[in-house]
Amino acid sequence: APGTGLGEAFLGWDGTRYHAFPSEGGHADFAPATERETALLSYLRGRVGHVSVERVCSGPGILHIYEYLRACGAAPEDADLAERLAGALSAATLGLFADILGAEAGNLALKVLATGGVYVAGGVSRHLLPLLRAGAFMRAFVRKGRMSDMMAGMPVHVVVRPAAIMGAAVF
Repeated sequence: APGTGLGEAFLGWDGTRYHAFPSEGGHADFAPATERETALLSYLRGRVGHVSVERVCSGPGILHIYEYLRACGAAPEDADLAERLAGALSAATLGLFADILGAEAGNLALKVLATGGVYVAGGVSRHLLPLLRAGAFMRAFVRKGRMSDMMAGMPVHVVVRPAAIMGAAVF
């Protein structure tokens, strides 16, 4: 659930009911999967020291990715960016974000063997739904070497309702 941070949790079935297990998984090390992501890690290490996955896979993480791509000259920054966020640099930023989010969702799914499905929540995910449907997210989600076939069979859903508010109401 990328938003102001990166929330990670899972449900476990005890034979009678589900139990929610929270985690601090967003504070685990960012594990780059591509050369571009490795360069992003190096860039951020020089600025913040420890680079957790939350540093690149959250609302503030989008800004970190943008700043990195601008600094390395990945794409030109539009002169009128303040008025419209729709240039090549913004597209590259969101594309890299989708890759990182897909890889991290896949990492958690693999660790907890989420064969029943993965639910991506958070305000960022809701707003980027068309991007997440475009394919990069799922390619990164499934890209797990010899476990890729199993990953391809895991259903993935994006929660479009504000999950925190709904959860609080149920509680």
